[in-house]
Amino acid sequence: MRPRRLIVGITGASGAVYGVRLLERARALGVETHLVATPAGILNVHHELGLSRNELEALATQAHAPGEVGACIASGSFTTDAMVIAPCTMKTLAAVAHGMGDNLLTRAADVTLKERRRLVLMVRETPFNLAHLRNMVSVTEMGGIIFPPLPAFYHRPKSIDELVNDTVERVLALVHIEHAQPQQWQGL
Repeated sequence: MRPRRLIVGITGASGAVYGVRLLERARALGVETHLVATPAGILNVHHELGLSRNELEALATQAHAPGEVGACIASGSFTTDAMVIAPCTMKTLAAVAHGMGDNLLTRAADVTLKERRRLVLMVRETPFNLAHLRNMVSVTEMGGIIFPPLPAFYHRPKSIDELVNDTVERVLALVHIEHAQPQQWQGL
């Protein structure tokens, strides 16, 4: 039995911490990760978190360059459990919505959809315009999940870290990663 296998995409939208925390938590849970970070994603990871490309790539089991269209994750024959793009720009959302597999990130998302695997896009933009909303509908109709990283406050978080951690745990649970621990509403 192979370990769980997750593709993680990081694009240039604000919120690089979600992708980084996802990689860290997946590693802690024994999940094999395949990272594809766009050039703007690398820039944003450095700007928001102070991490270099090498430091980011070291968090993944395997890192792939966006231009590496012959990588294993470009094929449906390479079995993965899910793909999460965290954060996901509107440009990447549009490419996924319209089947534009012009780089490894969007090709892997296309493969994830065609193989009927879980695809989660943590879209980061506000407010949304009509094109954004239509692209979200399109991805949803194809089986993808639109998951803006909107924090929950019912568990009374005391830090941004707690908000990020809970959001990442919710995503891990959504893609059926065993031992994910999102905060659960217990009722009033």
